[in-house]
Amino acid sequence: MGRGDGSGRIVSPEGADDTGAGILHVDMDAFYASVEQLDDPTLKGKPIIIGAPESRSVVSSASYEARRFGVRSAMPVGQALRLCPTAIVVLPHFDRYLEKSAEVMKLFRDVTPLVEPLSIDEAFLDVRGARRLWGSPGVIARALRARVLDETGLTCSIGVAATKHVAKIASTISKPDGVLIVAEADTNAFLRPLPVRALWGIGPKAAESLEGRGIHTVADVLDTPRPVLERALGAAMGSRIWHLARGEDSRRVETHRVDKSVGHEETFHQDISDHAVLRSELRRLADKVGARLRTHGWEASTISIKVRYADWTTISRSQTLTEPTAVGKRIGDAAHELFATLDRALPVRLIGVRAEKLRPSRYAELALWDDDEDWRRVESALDGAAARFGRGAVTRATLIGKARGGGTLPSNPRPDRDD
Repeated sequence: MGRGDGSGRIVSPEGADDTGAGILHVDMDAFYASVEQLDDPTLKGKPIIIGAPESRSVVSSASYEARRFGVRSAMPVGQALRLCPTAIVVLPHFDRYLEKSAEVMKLFRDVTPLVEPLSIDEAFLDVRGARRLWGSPGVIARALRARVLDETGLTCSIGVAATKHVAKIASTISKPDGVLIVAEADTNAFLRPLPVRALWGIGPKAAESLEGRGIHTVADVLDTPRPVLERALGAAMGSRIWHLARGEDSRRVETHRVDKSVGHEETFHQDISDHAVLRSELRRLADKVGARLRTHGWEASTISIKVRYADWTTISRSQTLTEPTAVGKRIGDAAHELFATLDRALPVRLIGVRAEKLRPSRYAELALWDDDEDWRRVESALDGAAARFGRGAVTRATLIGKARGGGTLPSNPRPDRDD
């Protein structure tokens, strides 16, 4: 199947059979890098890396020109530059990516109201009810791909199939800038030769477990008794893979999908052992998490932290709150409590805060008193300032000073206290 660098790409010819294929998976091509190349034409056709120029930061995205050298997302920038010394490192502009994402999602909803965004740059579309208006699924996919390019200047790849799972695989194989159609009757023949790692949900560890048992392709999965799969992967995952390998996926396109979690993390330019600095960073990240929750009308029941030490050992801790919240102060307090339980024998390389178990916010329904009322008022004012003047226009006094991480607000913590 196709790889992340675009090699092995397969696309469907004009007029390909799309019988029974009513689900589209649309995936923007190297989205962050493509937006940067769109905004700066001098970058077109060049290997670019989206990330901070410091070698310790990680790659957020890379152009296909860089990917052909082995550069991948989440790879340290230093390693990426060793693989591709001619790459140009470009700082990310997330506000711009969100702006272009909104343009793209609007085009999707012009085709059908049944759109399920998976992330900032991909979505499922159910076009079975749009045939009379726009044509068959294959026709819709080609027209949508052309319109996205014409109106946004960006390319996308589209998989067309009878299920979400197969449509997602097809879009990956057709990258970049392609359309691959799998008619419902052709699903089994399409899946059989694929590597087992192509199945949705099979990560590196699961793949190693299967390959260690001689299960390398989807055809091998089909020939494997279900109990063997369940022993290798666990009952739930084994059952799921058994069905997906047969093209069975009953999941519908969900138009009101809520993210499972919201988080922010920071990789430091230099390993940090100062307790005050780390507490201050946790507070800053908690404020960012709270702001995102409030922006989307969510609140979280669980708070977790992630810490990566200088030797790359990574640990996480979580805490369930007595009441769900979107208040940054409350999230920061929980993060501090979790951090206090850790053995900090080594300096810290990365730290993160995440809000989990999200639900629509209900704080307006609180009882006669609200312990966080004052902080809600303060953070509401901060949200208003951010909307008017930009994020970071107003921040905690404890965060003013020299920057410590890639592209973040400055951090210069005062003496340790309840900040």
